[in-house]
Amino acid sequence: MMKVLLTHSYFLIRDPKQLKNHRPYPPLATLYAAAILRANGFTVQLADLQFVSSPSTIKTYIEAFAPDALVIYDDAFNYLNKMCLTNMRSAAFEMQAIAKKYNLPVIVSSSDATDHLEQYFINGADYILIGEGEQTLLELMLALKANTAPEALVVKGLAMFKNKSVVKAPPRVVLKNLDELPPPAWDLLDIRPYRDIWLKHQGYFSINMVTTRGCPYKCNWCAKPVYGNRYNSHAPEAIVSQIKTLQQTMGVEHIWFADDIFGLKPGWIVAFNSFIQAQQIKIVYKIQSRADLLLEEETVKALAESGCEEVWIGAESGSQKILDAMDKGITLLQIKEATSLLKKYKIKPCFFLQFGYLGEQMQDIQATLELLKTLKPFDLGISISYPLPGTKFYERVKNELVVKQNWKDSDDLDMMFESSYSPEFYRLLQRFVHFGFRATQAIETIKNKRINKRVVLGPYYLTRKIFLKQKLKRLQADAADLL
Repeated sequence: MMKVLLTHSYFLIRDPKQLKNHRPYPPLATLYAAAILRANGFTVQLADLQFVSSPSTIKTYIEAFAPDALVIYDDAFNYLNKMCLTNMRSAAFEMQAIAKKYNLPVIVSSSDATDHLEQYFINGADYILIGEGEQTLLELMLALKANTAPEALVVKGLAMFKNKSVVKAPPRVVLKNLDELPPPAWDLLDIRPYRDIWLKHQGYFSINMVTTRGCPYKCNWCAKPVYGNRYNSHAPEAIVSQIKTLQQTMGVEHIWFADDIFGLKPGWIVAFNSFIQAQQIKIVYKIQSRADLLLEEETVKALAESGCEEVWIGAESGSQKILDAMDKGITLLQIKEATSLLKKYKIKPCFFLQFGYLGEQMQDIQATLELLKTLKPFDLGISISYPLPGTKFYERVKNELVVKQNWKDSDDLDMMFESSYSPEFYRLLQRFVHFGFRATQAIETIKNKRINKRVVLGPYYLTRKIFLKQKLKRLQADAADLL
């Protein structure tokens, strides 16, 4: 029986911000890939290296398991992998080089490999899966098992390297019925380090799931090299069944639904709530959505009843000019109305913000700060505009990406193209807004006569805000009125 070793290239030690954050999630897509191979007769093992200090640890697994192939299958559901960080790319290259010393064929599936095919091939990859990977991986492994010559392989969605050139097979049509896939192979994962970290630092245990694949919207900065612009859903009853199993087997208390957009299909959220209630499941979860999808009271009410605690909205900017430039397809009014409706049902609205997009001026930044002041979201995720291949945004600025094309870790935040202000200004602005937001929350908490961690850290947040304010003013003269 053919043996396949699966791993991924995300190493917490190489991403200091996330290491300090203490919110690790398992490699979900890798578990899906392992499940489909196992369901089709392959012997599989998972090398989850997220918590180890070096990619060389893969040697231990190779020598103990003696696999017939190594599959580096990154979790394309997790935004950290979608960022294509160079620290993780180098980790993948290190594992590829090690596998070649053992004469193992190396198969890779990741957003970064899709964007940089030739680099991965030069550094030891034999096959790269382009797009949704499970079926492509299965067909490739069945062909290798049958000793089909690599040159003769015709597997849709596959890329190879022949005569120093990249050769691509025709693309694979995405899977429409996601319930045809076996559930993720959770039993292959040692869940204990995840649970221990969550309980120690957050006080509860969270796990990741997905109900959908893809996103039909076309924000011009958003890269989708794996699941694309198609949108397909699991049946709500299938997701509820998975939740019930995870609660029974792992004691899961909280779920991060890592979908690009949760519950876009009409009626899905209401049906999901009905199955949750019928099964008498008690769960807390957070999702990602769009403001224009959160304007129906029935939908938001069903979210609240089913256990939704946080909704992360891609607000991006308080300037309609910038939203339109991004092809975001939402309005400031929709952001305000969605935020109000979520609060009505005691769901915490959280905003993703992005500074530095093309054409952004100080008044646009001011508008974003005013949006925060007015709407008072529960939490923020603040980034700097980051051009990734496959997007219209990237095409506009790619000629400027000479010295650097990717961030090294998730806290890099380097402005790699010519924007309105300097890279240092945007890096300081991100911190200023973050600390200012936390300081304001601490003050509001005190006013409401509550004591929590934010109150204790309030003086620190305020001090950092004042310090960054002065640095920003010195750096950018027209920031004086803004700050």
